[in-house]
Amino acid sequence: MSQQHHHSAHEHHHHADDSHGPDEGLSQILDLDAEILEASLSAVHADIAALIDGPVRRILDLGAGTGTGTFGLLHHFADAHAVAVDGSSDMLEHLRRQAEGLGLADRTTTVHADLDEGVPELDLVDLAWASGSLHHLADPDRTLAQVAAAIRPGGLLAVVELTGHPRFLADDAPGAAAEAKAHELLAVDRTVDMPAMGSDWGARLARAGLVVELDRPIVVDLAPPLPDVAGAYAFAILTRIRGAVVERLGADLDDLDDLDRLLDGGPSDVRHRSDLHVRTQRQLLIARRPASR
Repeated sequence: MSQQHHHSAHEHHHHADDSHGPDEGLSQILDLDAEILEASLSAVHADIAALIDGPVRRILDLGAGTGTGTFGLLHHFADAHAVAVDGSSDMLEHLRRQAEGLGLADRTTTVHADLDEGVPELDLVDLAWASGSLHHLADPDRTLAQVAAAIRPGGLLAVVELTGHPRFLADDAPGAAAEAKAHELLAVDRTVDMPAMGSDWGARLARAGLVVELDRPIVVDLAPPLPDVAGAYAFAILTRIRGAVVERLGADLDDLDDLDRLLDGGPSDVRHRSDLHVRTQRQLLIARRPASR
């Protein structure tokens, strides 16, 4: 998909532009995000399985990134083959390496495509998957209509959309004010860079001719003690947020210093703290292409 502004701290994969080379920080965030959300995503897979009409043999992952969504679905639907579409050749190369390591290379096909230029023409799929990708689109309604046409009658589209960035510190914890300030600045960017974020996705899916059969929040609220992956996840995301807002946050040196202490390797560094509290929320929608469409 088309290059978006750099301000997004953890926005997904597919928007990377090949001319900028690999984005190892974003790749790491996507892989860590899948670890943090493992239980929640397993529940999503169960929701899909409960609603699907017939076998799942062809899956389309729109904005596949490092392939965490692709691989989760392939593990759940053992007879399926997945087509992973992304606008970054670097992400797709990462995905192919991961597929080899997981023994899923023969069940995975990659397609390099910018979804703003159109959904690739493929055989009809039983299940389309879009996780954190729709809000990057220049014209989500146009693309969703094309996605709907790529799904077999009776098949499903599962959408997982961000409702905000993960938070890691309790309100009264050291550094929490700086984290909150950085998120405020990021939210301002979002209204410019990604105006579709926070859309009424149910209405957009309906306009595409799909029938929404499930619409629920995915709430992640992980209290301490947490595994080491939580610290690595917090460090990766806060590092990216800092890069996005540092020039404006620098106007208040106290906030900048407080944010830097969360990342400097010292006792306040999120990788070394025992008081991390991971909170994030997504929205899940599962919609069906009517059999009569």
